[in-house]
Amino acid sequence: MLLVKPDAMVERSHTRWSALLSSQVFWVVVATVVACVGLSLATTSFATSQNLFNVTRNFAFVAIVALGMMAVIITGGIDLSVGSTIGVSGIVLSVVMHAGYSIWAGVGMALLTSVAVGAVNGFFIAYLGMQPFVVTLGMLSIGRSLAMVISQNRTIFEFGPDGSTLLAIGGGSTFGIANPVLVLIVLALVFGFVFRWTRWGRYVYAIGGNEHAANLTGVPVRRIKCSVYAVAGLMCGVAAVLEVGWLGAVTTGLGTGDELRVIAGAVIGGANLMGGVGSAFGAVIGSALIEVIRNSLILLGVDSFWQGTFVGSFIIVAVLFNRLSGERRE
Repeated sequence: MLLVKPDAMVERSHTRWSALLSSQVFWVVVATVVACVGLSLATTSFATSQNLFNVTRNFAFVAIVALGMMAVIITGGIDLSVGSTIGVSGIVLSVVMHAGYSIWAGVGMALLTSVAVGAVNGFFIAYLGMQPFVVTLGMLSIGRSLAMVISQNRTIFEFGPDGSTLLAIGGGSTFGIANPVLVLIVLALVFGFVFRWTRWGRYVYAIGGNEHAANLTGVPVRRIKCSVYAVAGLMCGVAAVLEVGWLGAVTTGLGTGDELRVIAGAVIGGANLMGGVGSAFGAVIGSALIEVIRNSLILLGVDSFWQGTFVGSFIIVAVLFNRLSGERRE
């Protein structure tokens, strides 16, 4: 019979507690809970079923893309083109369905477009050695331009014979929960499993931890990095389909500014911009906190122009927390 000394048990408990307190995700969860409780007490409209429905639905769009962004950041990269990828994917979906094709054709083309955009980003970054910032910044402009070319810069609000199905997918609910939230839950579970239990997930973390060492140990660095950007593009396509279905119309401005919110959700959720650190749950809870902040500003009557200031401040604080935590570990 194996006996564990009380001192060892106390030390192990203390270590776990210290690790929890030093976890950025833990404090983001605390901040989200405190913000929700505070808003429930300060306003009469936050805790209503309709407002909570809107909050969860709105943050689901950002969190879905943040899952892909989290994977990119874990490898030490960044993707500034996610907003434009959402835009061009939504336009492709709308144009195909407006032409009379089925929803399956529209969704398929939208996802194919988004994956292609991500794969192109990954090819230039992984195989040609270009900087992620430069490549994705260029793709941001290219994607927005292609959206205007494909749609001829017009608003599309007629989606052919399957239009009602698209609207039900993006704007409907199941058991009182918005459909985008259900999609987010499924994707978050998938990403959580993949990050923790698959070879691909281990390779992603290995590349972010030390790309040179990963390459020496036989990790297919280029292929994995390329696939990460393709996955990020896929998440943009999924979000685009859901968002177009919710809005019931699409313009070339779809996804504008989402880059900031998505990166904020990932970084606030614990992703380290140096790579090697991040989780699916962190991406979700970070995105949730961003939406709670945005919603609180509206309910408290704060000018919407201040939203960018608060989001940007949270990004800086999150990065500072990462840096200070790293210094303590050293």
